[in-house]
Amino acid sequence: MKYPLKRRHYFSLARIVIGLLVAGLSSHLIADTDTNAEPGDHSQKAILVTGASTGLGRMLAESLASKGYFVYAGARKDKDLAALNAIENIQSIRLDVTIQREIDAAVQTVTDANRGLYAIVNNAGVGLMAPLIELDEKDLDFIFDVNVYGPYRITKAFAPLLIESKGRVVNIGSIAGVQTRTFYGPYSMTKHALEAFTDALAIELSRFDIKVSIVDPGGFNSNIGKNIYQRIKDKGANFENSLYKDDWENNWVLAGGDLSMMKGPEDMVAAAEHALFDTKPQQRYMVVGDAARADKTMRALLHRMLELNENQPFTYDREGLIKLLDQEIEKINP
Repeated sequence: MKYPLKRRHYFSLARIVIGLLVAGLSSHLIADTDTNAEPGDHSQKAILVTGASTGLGRMLAESLASKGYFVYAGARKDKDLAALNAIENIQSIRLDVTIQREIDAAVQTVTDANRGLYAIVNNAGVGLMAPLIELDEKDLDFIFDVNVYGPYRITKAFAPLLIESKGRVVNIGSIAGVQTRTFYGPYSMTKHALEAFTDALAIELSRFDIKVSIVDPGGFNSNIGKNIYQRIKDKGANFENSLYKDDWENNWVLAGGDLSMMKGPEDMVAAAEHALFDTKPQQRYMVVGDAARADKTMRALLHRMLELNENQPFTYDREGLIKLLDQEIEKINP
């Protein structure tokens, strides 16, 4: 029998879920992490961070190194490799996640060092904005090559070392993998794929005692907007004939993509380190710059759940949904 939810019940359920889940996320992030390794100690944990030249990747690499971990920092440009190499406990590795020979060379470098490998952080990623019906297929190939196939290639290549160490995989996703809006389709598609990649990988690697997590940030200071703007300029894009001309004219990226007024990535670094070292890491970490983004993200998830529940042969009524919610909360916070 079907019991369609009334609109007021949707909003009531949304408030309950948002409050409980955000509280749960906050409580988990307070837990202690193991950061007792000493610099130069051959037993120190070794961690690979891709895309470590700037932003979150650079800050995470420096934070880990300062706490005594040995960091293999992936980058593509000579000046970035040299700068990373100058930092104690960091060894830079030339690593473009779209080039298999560089990935194979990185595996050889890590293997030859005989430190083992405790974890990988799949941080390397790119942004792209365009209406889907006007998007060049080669551009879609490009963003999937970096954001989806990149983590797949890296994780597959280093899997034997991770199995040996019973280590960790941390993927850097985005709240754009949960929600989307005009022109965010290509980026959201890749980050949504990374959510599924994380879930499947967590199941498949659990038999080897490897824990897999994803950090989903949103609303932070990064170069992603500037990089998208530069790619648009480099392509010489002309929006005069676009069906979305007015939307482009009001788009923040075309104003330069500046995000410098937003918070830095310190909270994302903390979430990644929790995922790396806590004895009970979360599978998901939502790390947003303000409450409005948290609310919007949680509502997007709720809305999808309620759409799936609507008018299907096994529809849950409000009481049934609340019961399911209580059972899932018990699993997260036993």
